Amino acid sequence: MSETSSASEKKIAWWQLALTGVGCTIGTGYFLGSSIGIKLTGPSIVFSFLIAAIGTYIVFNLLAKMSAADPQEGSFCYYAEKAFGKWAGFSCGWNYWCSSILIMGSQLIALAILTKAWFPNIPLWVFAGIYAILSILVILLGTRGFDRIEDFLAVIKTAAIFMFIIIAFIALAGGIPGGSDSEPGIPNNLGDTFTGGIKGFWASLIYAFYAFGGIEVIGLMAIRLKKKEDAPKTGKVMLGLLAIIYIISLCLAVIMAPVEQFDPSESPFVTALSDYSLPFFPHVFNAAIIVAGFSTMTAALFGVVTLLVTLAKDGDAPKLFSKKLKKFKELPLPSLLLATIGLAVSVITALLLPEKIYEYITTAAGILLLFNWAFIILSSWRVLEGIKLLNKVIAWVGLLFIVTAVSGTLMDKSIRPGFWISLLLVVLIGGVTLLMVRHWKKVE
Repeated sequence: MSETSSASEKKIAWWQLALTGVGCTIGTGYFLGSSIGIKLTGPSIVFSFLIAAIGTYIVFNLLAKMSAADPQEGSFCYYAEKAFGKWAGFSCGWNYWCSSILIMGSQLIALAILTKAWFPNIPLWVFAGIYAILSILVILLGTRGFDRIEDFLAVIKTAAIFMFIIIAFIALAGGIPGGSDSEPGIPNNLGDTFTGGIKGFWASLIYAFYAFGGIEVIGLMAIRLKKKEDAPKTGKVMLGLLAIIYIISLCLAVIMAPVEQFDPSESPFVTALSDYSLPFFPHVFNAAIIVAGFSTMTAALFGVVTLLVTLAKDGDAPKLFSKKLKKFKELPLPSLLLATIGLAVSVITALLLPEKIYEYITTAAGILLLFNWAFIILSSWRVLEGIKLLNKVIAWVGLLFIVTAVSGTLMDKSIRPGFWISLLLVVLIGGVTLLMVRHWKKVE
């Protein structure tokens, strides 16, 4: 988005950006990915999400401070370049682009699987294609259209979580017929809390962090705030709301159903209420998960399209991708087309490979996302002037959490392939970055 177009766009209040942040964040990573986490570690998934919430806040707070001090289109990529040089901005941008493509792919496959539950005779690729087209249409509406739709979907997703919390409390109080004699209740020892042991807990961290993915889009949109100094407040409200509803809902889920009952292909919240006389709930919640996944996928598409335009302007991508069609609300068509091709490749790969590919892609996307978060922390040490010792210590804690979550993917063989996929992409991006560094030196 050019400076001229940015200036002409309607500025937004901090609460509007916070609501958009909730919309960009709550997706199938929370509604479905948390089931994988529960399977790995049991009720201690609540602690995984608590650690992820703290780590996410540390990263967002640093990003918000940089945005308030020096608001820029490229957000975290601009700050990486400012801190370490052109190679950092280039690799950071393309790492984010690849992670977002994987996120869109995983969300799209999840949406197709969930919809197929209602229409079992229709092939997955049909639903995947429909959702992909709908997502592109939202982007075609322009920035204002995107904001309005994301705000609307955010309300639906948040309402779905509150609906589960209220129904779960009523069920536990005996207000709903049904329930199971095998309900585990609150665990009273470490063995029942950490059912997967230390390795299982370690491995589950990546899914907790993945559920908070989306703060990068808020970083890209912070330039549109009416008051740039409100960026930190936006993050506090957004992450505070997410942490509260995530942790309360997961607490209820793990005390209402035994660990072995949770299935990665089903939301833990549907599993938790499966023994109660609520025939409507699985269908209503399934619809809510579809809304959540579609919203997150569209937000990721918006993010990669916006970022690719900035990369092209900065010379980190071909100039072609900075071109826009003024007749269609400043639509960056070349950037959108490349994102669509990347999405199509991701979907085709996922549809051709085994069912486990959802877990692999989700894991790889989560790792690439955390690499960018590490860049944000490291960049802040150089970009933010006069950073206090306490803030540096807190930043180190955030970096430690990120390293722990990434290394945890090696602890369980069921999600380990996701680590190797992410490593392959990092090596490819690193190789291209080295070639570009040589090119830049020749040009100079």
